[in-house]
Amino acid sequence: MSNASIELKTDEDVIRFSFNKPLGRFVSTNRQGTTKRRKVSKKAKLNELRFYRLKAKKKMNSPNSEVRIRYKLEKAKRKEAWLIEKLRKYDVPKAPAEAYDPEILTEEERHYLKRTGEKKKNYVQVGRRGVFGGVVLNMHLHWKKHETVKVTCKPCKPGQVHEYAEELTRLSKGIVIDIKPNNTIIFYRGKNYVQPKIMSPPDTLSKNKALEKYKYKQSLDHTSEFIEKLEKELEEYLEHKARYKKAKDGAPQDSLISIL
Repeated sequence: MSNASIELKTDEDVIRFSFNKPLGRFVSTNRQGTTKRRKVSKKAKLNELRFYRLKAKKKMNSPNSEVRIRYKLEKAKRKEAWLIEKLRKYDVPKAPAEAYDPEILTEEERHYLKRTGEKKKNYVQVGRRGVFGGVVLNMHLHWKKHETVKVTCKPCKPGQVHEYAEELTRLSKGIVIDIKPNNTIIFYRGKNYVQPKIMSPPDTLSKNKALEKYKYKQSLDHTSEFIEKLEKELEEYLEHKARYKKAKDGAPQDSLISIL
């Protein structure tokens, strides 16, 4: 009752009391009815943090396996939600697609460009950051002197090279000639290629932001795998607990039958 808040209403000379849900330790209500966080000392904040740490430590060191697994699962799910919220900040809205006439190449032209691209040594690397503005900029710089450019994707998940090819085609307006088994894409600039004034598209991330996004994404993948592992572990524990309880309940009945 000490943490509960009491609301007082006066209507037509009648006083009514009502008890609301308890507020936080450092939250109070003013006369207008709005909540206000009151100032607390540094020592009080440290005591509150110490209280939550001890509470978490108690759950982690609990002799009950179910309590430990559920605490880890709850903590991992909170982290997963936080990472998803962080990754939303790096979602760049795609610019409206510009109208352009894609060139149609014959089989002979494709074969010639494929051989030319394989022999030349100029290439652009797509690393852990993925596709960002610097990759497209380097492609245009290579197209200034060469008709083709190789884009190597390392590290690359299975099937991710095709996603990179589609994204780079949209951003650079180039033509995909071939996709190699070693995750290498050969791009052709086009017959009527004109170098754009802004070679790095505005709807792409910078180098630093692309690295931050990669780190959050990698952490999210590991957290999701950990959640799946904990859910499976909890399911196995509950099944084992149910089998043990069933065997324990059936043991006295079997002993009575044997006595009779």
